[in-house]
Amino acid sequence: QVQLVESGGGSVQAGGSLRLSCTASGSIFRINVMGWYRQTPGKQRELVARITSDGGNTNYADSVKGRFTISRDNAKNTVYLQMNSLKPEDTAVYYCNTDPALRAWWGQGTQVTVSS
Repeated sequence: QVQLVESGGGSVQAGGSLRLSCTASGSIFRINVMGWYRQTPGKQRELVARITSDGGNTNYADSVKGRFTISRDNAKNTVYLQMNSLKPEDTAVYYCNTDPALRAWWGQGTQVTVSS
């Protein structure tokens, strides 16, 4: 059973930056496409960034393209999300998971709050 632990969230002003981390407990992590998702109350969880198992390819939602960067370190079983030029609409709980997501892998997430 893989456990994912997200960290790095916080409260920032618009235009600020945060770096999220997601560490997995199992070595199977390194063979999976990983993604960062976010969810706000009353809305479905959305995939905002994904990265292939070797880190060679990344994809982003249009809403974050050019501002967010996903990366991974398989030796550390960790995937990162660098978030720059944050906007109030980026406020959400951020989660990592595989893509497609596995229900059993959802962690607690990390809250990101961006004030205007």
